[in-house]
Amino acid sequence: MSARLRVVVAMSGGVDSAVAAGLLVEAGHEVIGITMHLTDTDADAAERVGSCCAPDDVRDARGVATQLGIPHFVANYKAQFKAAVIDRFVMDYQAGRTPSPCVRCNSDLKFTTLMERALALGADRLATGHYARVISDPDGTAHLLRAVEPSKDQSYFLFGVTQEALRRTWFPIGGLSKDAVREHARRLGLPVSGKAESMDLCFVPDGDYAGFVAKNAVARAGDIVDMAGQVLGRHNGIHQFTVGQRKGLGLPGGTPTRFVIGVRGEDGRVVVGGRDALLVSGAVATGMSFIDAPGLVAGMAVLARVRHRSAPAPASVASFDPITATATIAFREPLRAVAPGQALVLYSATEPERVLGGGWIDRALPFQAEATPSNLGSFA
Repeated sequence: MSARLRVVVAMSGGVDSAVAAGLLVEAGHEVIGITMHLTDTDADAAERVGSCCAPDDVRDARGVATQLGIPHFVANYKAQFKAAVIDRFVMDYQAGRTPSPCVRCNSDLKFTTLMERALALGADRLATGHYARVISDPDGTAHLLRAVEPSKDQSYFLFGVTQEALRRTWFPIGGLSKDAVREHARRLGLPVSGKAESMDLCFVPDGDYAGFVAKNAVARAGDIVDMAGQVLGRHNGIHQFTVGQRKGLGLPGGTPTRFVIGVRGEDGRVVVGGRDALLVSGAVATGMSFIDAPGLVAGMAVLARVRHRSAPAPASVASFDPITATATIAFREPLRAVAPGQALVLYSATEPERVLGGGWIDRALPFQAEATPSNLGSFA
């Protein structure tokens, strides 16, 4: 970062994006801060500690910009956010899927719409406070890597960023720990150095996802059934359930412990079973996209991540159709509670820090003792 560049920084009002901006200013770059106005939250819920997009976030971002001596703008993207993220979130729950709204926000908004705004301002780069890293080859090809601190890594949410966008992206704090970020905030005298982290979805600051969906769509009631199809009870909306859930099933007391095994959007049924029924041998993912590789080949070894908090697991490619962008991924060891609708992100088996790409889990493949990568396709 020796040459002076014009950099737009997405400033959320939190400490991570504030330090990203501060480090770039300190490095001598021309920095412009932009805060994306995405949604209007309920006033009471937004006052909760750790909520995102609370009313004071814009004020905090502006205070940081003032401290750093950089211009700051607020961009209204509420309509785009509703179409790309909120409406999809509601539709996914209505269809029995478990959505990944932060992935949608990054791929469909921050690194597309906001990137366009940055380029329109004559910026050379867009920087954010994500915990991830970008390195580039001599030919300019950019590679997305996991953050240095595993517990803060956000590369899972960024698999949909295109190669073109990644080449213009900086993650200034991806090589730092959270403690180091806060230390930089104190050193730079930033007013958000002690601000609590955002823990909830910005458009559901009270954490009540089911309540949010119920307010924005008609609930789909149905039966709760066991693995054999026997009706055990009723529910008043499939949006209240996700694969792996144990509590809140509403079944009579004294029944064996059961988990949600599947949520069937076609008939509104919630299927429950024992813990072992959560085991899956693989998954079929659609909408596959790749950051710096042409795709996948059958038999290729990969590391698969089926949710943000899970570690990448050894796996292999059972099949890949580039025309439909659909992949069948076989896990070396069975995984639990793989939920349709979540992102399936693939990392290189030889370079475990590097993101290859990913897609959206369409269905999980039930565990069978005899299942191997070579015969997974027979029951996909």
